[in-house]
Amino acid sequence: MVVTCVVLVPVAVGLVTVVVGWRPWVAWAAVASDAAVVGLGATLATLTVHGPARTGGGGILRADALSAFMVVVIGGVALLASTASARTVAADVATGRSPVRHASQYGVLVQAFVAAMLLAVLAANAGVLWVAVEATTVVTAFLVAHRRTRGALEASWKYLVICSVGIALAFLGTVLTYLAASRVGGHGLHSLDWVSLDAAAHRLDPGAVRLSFALVVFGYGTKAGLAPMHSWLPDAHGEAPAPVSALLSGALLAVAFYAILRFRPIVDAAVGPAFPRALLVTAGLLSLAVAASLLIAQRDLKRLLAYSSIEHMGLVALGAAAGVPAAVAAVLLQILGHGLVKGALFIASGEIVAGEGTSRIDGIRGLAARRPVLGGIFGLGLLALLGMPPFSLFASELAMFRAEAAAGLGWVVVAALAALAVVVLAVVAHGRHLLLGPPGAGPPGAGPSAPVRWTVSVPLITALSLCGLVGVVAWPLGPLLQAASRVVAP
Repeated sequence: MVVTCVVLVPVAVGLVTVVVGWRPWVAWAAVASDAAVVGLGATLATLTVHGPARTGGGGILRADALSAFMVVVIGGVALLASTASARTVAADVATGRSPVRHASQYGVLVQAFVAAMLLAVLAANAGVLWVAVEATTVVTAFLVAHRRTRGALEASWKYLVICSVGIALAFLGTVLTYLAASRVGGHGLHSLDWVSLDAAAHRLDPGAVRLSFALVVFGYGTKAGLAPMHSWLPDAHGEAPAPVSALLSGALLAVAFYAILRFRPIVDAAVGPAFPRALLVTAGLLSLAVAASLLIAQRDLKRLLAYSSIEHMGLVALGAAAGVPAAVAAVLLQILGHGLVKGALFIASGEIVAGEGTSRIDGIRGLAARRPVLGGIFGLGLLALLGMPPFSLFASELAMFRAEAAAGLGWVVVAALAALAVVVLAVVAHGRHLLLGPPGAGPPGAGPSAPVRWTVSVPLITALSLCGLVGVVAWPLGPLLQAASRVVAP
């Protein structure tokens, strides 16, 4: 029952929005629904961390510790984004920048987006997972183009074309997996159930499994922002509304990588860990190299954050390559920390762009002096993003590097640290330009102090505080992370 309710909660709010249209109370009902998703995810975590998986929805849905953890991540990022959406959409409607009809469409699409991501991580079947991820592509294409500018429409089409190619490759990988499972006694669509695939994994044809996993990594890796199919990400993040960018970076990338993690134990049992490790190491190092090189010359604030997402997904791929429980637990902690921090940074960047009138880094200066609260939040967010203590990204990256070295990937750690050094220098240089400088260095009309409303600052400070708290005291998540890691690396 709990599993089904997780997906139905955002669906219900979306239906209410369809019936009554946009209203302020409907927008805040979306906030309440995302808070309910977090609560239901925590409930699922307590039910699955020490017990068997939970099923629902007529066998279509299934929750174990890994999917329960992902529900919490999606709900947390969605709660942060919906809070910002309720505030910004209300302001756009009140000032006439956005008609009520567009606001209603936005509300319905966001709830459909959240529901599709929840369906993906709770799917009991690899085919249902693919359908859910494909649904996110269709829905988010409209969200990226929400502002209906030329740049937004171009970014939306680019996103749709590239991700459709990726999801088609993931479909071929899923079909190959189905054919391999059918040959060893699978029956119909049930042969794609995760339980059935895990049970039959050691009997699957190794050649078919290798090809299917390569297609899965390349296909779902496109949605996860892994190089070389990453080029949609900076355009989509740069043009989408800030709350949508927060969902794209903080939740959707993690959901796409979750799909890869689900296939990993099947491939390990069928062909051994060497092949998936080689694929993930290649994708991870290539993503780190691309992100590091492009961050150096980046000139747009939101695109800067987008390229940082490519870097973090590269780190996640390297952690998953190690394949041991300690590495997978660190990967999941990295996903949670990245979701919270990147969600806060994208929403803060939306406030910065709205106040400064530009998203170009060279057009913003002295933010910490002119808008100390917003500048402080953004500065702390950048420190957290760079993996500085006490934030959880420091703990997760350190744990990933230690696990990779223990798994015989010491050279990978050295290469990753070299790329991270470039990333840190580039982001610090850009952040210094944004935050420091005399109070009068901002754009014309910017006052010495632009107050930030508490409805903006409190959610962002809360997200960063949670990231710091988890980095210092991780024991509440310890059992869940260990149980979830055993799903991927038994």
